[in-house]
Amino acid sequence: MIIDARSIRVSLLVAGLAALHLSCRRPSPTSEAPPPQPPPGQVWLTPSQVKDGKIEVATVGEEDVNNTILTSGTIALDDLRTGHVFTPVSGRVAEIVAQLGQRVRKGDALATIESPDMGSAISDLHKAEAVLVAAEHDLVRKKELYEKKAGAASDLETSEDAYRRGKAELERARQKVSLFHAGNGDAVTQRYTLRSPVDGEVLLRNISPGTEVQGQYSGGASVELFTIGEIDRVWVLGNIYEMDLAHVHVGLPATVTVVAYPDKAFTGQVDWVSGALDPNTRTATVRCTFDNPDRQLRPMMYATVQISVDRKKAVAIPRNALLRLGDRKVVFTQVGASDGRVQFLRVPVDVDEGQSSPWLEVKDGLGVGQTVVVSGAILLSSML
Repeated sequence: MIIDARSIRVSLLVAGLAALHLSCRRPSPTSEAPPPQPPPGQVWLTPSQVKDGKIEVATVGEEDVNNTILTSGTIALDDLRTGHVFTPVSGRVAEIVAQLGQRVRKGDALATIESPDMGSAISDLHKAEAVLVAAEHDLVRKKELYEKKAGAASDLETSEDAYRRGKAELERARQKVSLFHAGNGDAVTQRYTLRSPVDGEVLLRNISPGTEVQGQYSGGASVELFTIGEIDRVWVLGNIYEMDLAHVHVGLPATVTVVAYPDKAFTGQVDWVSGALDPNTRTATVRCTFDNPDRQLRPMMYATVQISVDRKKAVAIPRNALLRLGDRKVVFTQVGASDGRVQFLRVPVDVDEGQSSPWLEVKDGLGVGQTVVVSGAILLSSML
C-alpha cells in the first residue's frame, strides 16, 4: 500500500490539535481553588468596599427612648420682658431719639411728638383750676351770708354743688395731663415725649420724622410705634391636638429647629400649656422657653417643635438602621471577618416604630453589644 505523505501530515496535525484540546480541559494541578462564597443572608466585603460604600456601624446599647410629639411653632418675644410703645396723643413726629438696635433704659426718650392734644389738655387744666377758685370764693361768700341770716339755704347748697363739680373737673384735667406727661418735666410745651417702658433693645420702629400719628385716646386706630425687648431668651408657641394633651405638661424637654439653621437643634422646656382649646382648630397652645444667647432665633420665625414625653431606658437602634422588605423589618449586623473580608448578616427584628424618637426600641432580634449597620444598609441589601 502506498501512503500519501500529505495524508500523513494531515493526520498528525489533527491528532496534535485533539491532544491540545484535551490538555486544556484537564485541570492543572497548580491552579488555585475558588474563594469561599458567603452563605445565604450574608454579604462579605473587602475593607476597601466597605469604605467606598460608606458603610458605618454602631454598637447596640440601652438608650433614652421617648415618644416625641411633633408640631409647628412660631418664635415670639418674651412678653414679660417686652414693651410695646403707642402714643396717647395725635400729632406730628418732631424727632427720633432712639435708633433701631440701640439699647435703652426704662424712661429713656424714644421720640418727641408735636401735638395739639397737649395744649388742649393743659388748657383744660388751667380752666379747671380757675373754675375751682371761683367756686371756692363763691362758697365762702354764701357761707358768710347764710351764717348772718342774710342768705338762703338753697343758695348755699347751689354754691356747694358748684364747688364739688369744680373739684371733680380739676381732678379729671390733672389725671389727663398726668397721663400725657408720663416722664415729662415741662407742663407748658405742646411737645410730647415717648419714653421706653422697659430696659432693652429697640427691635422695631414704625415712625419717621414728619410722620402723622394717631393717639390711642383720640378715637382712631393707633399703631405700635416702638417695640423694646430682649431676645437672649425667647418663646416658641405651638399647637397641641386634644389627643396629645394628656402627655404634655410643664417641665417637659423640648427641641426646635428652624429653616435658617437646619443642622442645629435648640433645647428648652415647656413652661405653659393653655387651659382651653381653640374652638376652630381644636388645639391647645403650648409655650416653650429657649435661651438664645447667640440671637439666632428671631421673632416670627417658623419652627418645628419636638416635645419629648414618656422617656425610658431600653435596648434601641438608630432609626436609620432599620430596613423594610415588604412586611418584614430587618437590619444588618457585622458578624466578623474572614479571608480579609468583613462579614455582614441580615437579621429580622421586631421594633416599636410607633414612637417619634430617633431611637427605636428593640423588642426581639438584637441584644446589647451587637454591631449594627447604621449607614449603607440599602447597599448591602441590594447585594443579596
